[in-house]
Amino acid sequence: MVLALVLVFLVAPLIELYVILQVAKVIGLPETILLLLAISFMGFWLAKMAGLGALRRLRTPVRSGALPSVEIIDGALVLLACALMIAPGFISDGLAIVLLLPPTRAAARTMVLRRITAGDSLLSRVVAGSTQSNPVTGTVWEAEGWEDPPERPRLGP
Repeated sequence: MVLALVLVFLVAPLIELYVILQVAKVIGLPETILLLLAISFMGFWLAKMAGLGALRRLRTPVRSGALPSVEIIDGALVLLACALMIAPGFISDGLAIVLLLPPTRAAARTMVLRRITAGDSLLSRVVAGSTQSNPVTGTVWEAEGWEDPPERPRLGP
């Protein structure tokens, strides 16, 4: 887990910076900045379209009373793509745009669903943890609670 965090927060930005500098060396600094801005705006537009589509697809199963697991994963993948768009760089923007395209998002969704149903990942433990009973005894406890209102302060002697 620590290695993954080091890769995400230290190595990935350094690689992004290297790629930006190499592109700036070839096409110039102003053109590189304009290209990064253009890619980001295109990605924001794609994210908006994909997010609205995911919300529309989420309504159908909710109205019918079914669990919208596929639609929730789609929404999470769109959210991940939006987060990648915030990070400046060609690699993260490229990954975000690829993730926003429906065929590649469907492939990513399949991989996420496979990891969740396999039960061997942190993601599947987090998802399953909210619906399982006590893993040691297998029992479910129900409890009620209440709180008495505080005493009113008395005025005067």
